[in-house]
Amino acid sequence: MKNWKRSIALSLSAMMMAAALTGCGGSSTPASSGSAPAASGSGASSAADAGDPVNLVFSIAAVPTDAHGAAQKVFKDTLESISGGNMTVECYDSGTLYGQDTEHDALKNGDVDMIYSSASWLTDGSPWVSMFTAGYVFQSYDHMTKVLNGDIGKEVFQKIADEQGILPLGAFYLGTRQVSLSEDRQIKTPEDLNGVNLRMPNSDAWVFLGKAMGANPTAIAFNDLYLALQTGTVDGQDNPLPTVQSAKFYEVQKSISLTNHLVDSVWPTMNLNTWNKLTDTQKGWVMEAVEAAREACDSQNLKTESEVQDFLKEQGLNIYEADVAAFADHVLDTYLNDPISDSWDKDLLAEIQAMA
Repeated sequence: MKNWKRSIALSLSAMMMAAALTGCGGSSTPASSGSAPAASGSGASSAADAGDPVNLVFSIAAVPTDAHGAAQKVFKDTLESISGGNMTVECYDSGTLYGQDTEHDALKNGDVDMIYSSASWLTDGSPWVSMFTAGYVFQSYDHMTKVLNGDIGKEVFQKIADEQGILPLGAFYLGTRQVSLSEDRQIKTPEDLNGVNLRMPNSDAWVFLGKAMGANPTAIAFNDLYLALQTGTVDGQDNPLPTVQSAKFYEVQKSISLTNHLVDSVWPTMNLNTWNKLTDTQKGWVMEAVEAAREACDSQNLKTESEVQDFLKEQGLNIYEADVAAFADHVLDTYLNDPISDSWDKDLLAEIQAMA
């Protein structure tokens, strides 16, 4: 696996993260017209020719201490600054407006303008997207972001918009997912997960991944996960290590096995009708703010991943190395030999794998 623990322009993201902690808010005003995703706009653009002011309601399940939770506020601060106040963002975090199980319906219905989505939440409306939920499709952070924030990602996101009426605007690095348990136990191969009640998010794609890894997946919403671990409702969970730290799962867990099974991302996603009502100038501002938020989120998570193991060990967790090759062979074989992969574009999959 490539070394994704590289150093990337931290000064800008640190400054944005600090500003992000000041909070989120906005006023409600109507939007105007526009079309498909455009390149980043210029901060020097005049708000005078942008059209009517717009307020975006942005709801997420993440806690504000997560890098992508803080990035929500980077998006707000950047957008409001470069638009000169023409565009404002009203932010909700921690599932206070819509929970993880209801936010996609709210987005499709137009009850909220933006959420964080991901491939695993979009497979019901677009079964082919399950290709991006499979373990070990992406080999590193560099591989993932090159695909999803490049030309392939643009095509994928536009097809999702055409099919579901919601438009992903980019891919923020969430981290590389690992398995952590509430007992001190090493997970070396998929056989070691036999009988383990492993929490997975509540979607068919997530549950399939848990089964492909060899576990007994149990669907539980993120907001309920800490209590489920604390009470023994589940034996463990899978999340990137920065999330284990920010959500304080280390308080109710004892071991982590580094399976590296999913180079995970979250996708800031907008209601398509909201997007289409924006002017080209406003779309440019939105994409510029998305990129600023992505840089802040990615750099913070890469930095945290390079440091977090020491922190978790200090909290008393034991960290073990899994046999990643054994997991990768087992997981990908499970997908490719199941009808779940019938809708996949196998040529595109080969192209993606060749980009690693």
